[in-house]
Amino acid sequence: MQKLPISPKGFESMQLELKRLKNEERPRIIKMIEFARSLGDLSENAEYQTAKEQQTFNDKRISELETRLASCVIIDPSKIKDKSKLIFGLTFEIEDLDSGDKKTFQLLGPEESNPDRGSISVQSPMGMAVLGKQEGDEFIVRTPAGPKECVLNKIF
Repeated sequence: MQKLPISPKGFESMQLELKRLKNEERPRIIKMIEFARSLGDLSENAEYQTAKEQQTFNDKRISELETRLASCVIIDPSKIKDKSKLIFGLTFEIEDLDSGDKKTFQLLGPEESNPDRGSISVQSPMGMAVLGKQEGDEFIVRTPAGPKECVLNKIF
């Protein structure tokens, strides 16, 4: 099983989602199924079909979260002392060498990445291109729009 790097905050978020799905969503869906069954003929019962679909989706997500949580390796970014190379958990600034645009991101796992909120996955094209780089290193990111030349300006 591949180990999944995650921050303490990301791990806690996944645990909270799992708890909510088990303790709130699952009982709510069971009540919906019981109500739908009380309506009679299940073969043409839209409420029953909808509730069963929600149950399948919920159970699948629970299983997925349990598997991912079991494979997590928690890395606390606040405890990283050596910031000479970009590694998981660190925040960094890059500059697009063509446009001059500068962006700041935190390098996190796929479960907690959100580019709109300033975090990218170590498994994304940008994450893979910048991982292990040092301040001042230039690198190329393969994007759908074509390759982009960037420089790693700063590691925080």
